[in-house]
Amino acid sequence: MALPSADQTGNMAEMEMQWAVKAMHHAETYMQLLKAVGGKNFKLTPIDDELYSDFKRNFPDLNIAVLNDDDFKTDMAKAKWREFINKYENRVTDFNFGSLLRIDCTGDYSEDNTMFVMRTQFYCIEIARNKEGLNDSHHS
Repeated sequence: MALPSADQTGNMAEMEMQWAVKAMHHAETYMQLLKAVGGKNFKLTPIDDELYSDFKRNFPDLNIAVLNDDDFKTDMAKAKWREFINKYENRVTDFNFGSLLRIDCTGDYSEDNTMFVMRTQFYCIEIARNKEGLNDSHHS
């Protein structure tokens, strides 16, 4: 029996709810880790250093402290990110899963301070914030 195509299934509310629950759980877990141990004291992936170097090389001017939607959502930005992310398909777990990312690194997750990104984008931004000390204020 063949599975239905994406066109045939449409947006299933139950699937969207499962994604939202999983993404929120991921965000809450990440913030708990930041607050408990600090960003400089743990790795998000086995290849944090490589991701950080490659990210900084490909996006040297991206403001990671306060994100700008245009750096992620314009057609040109999407194409650049897609090429970047696809390099990690077999190296980053759930590389293209949806994730929630804080827009302003000084704040917590909230409706006004959260954007949707791919998991590799989340890793790149948060690894950079951790390495550059931008998440230090969350450690209690």
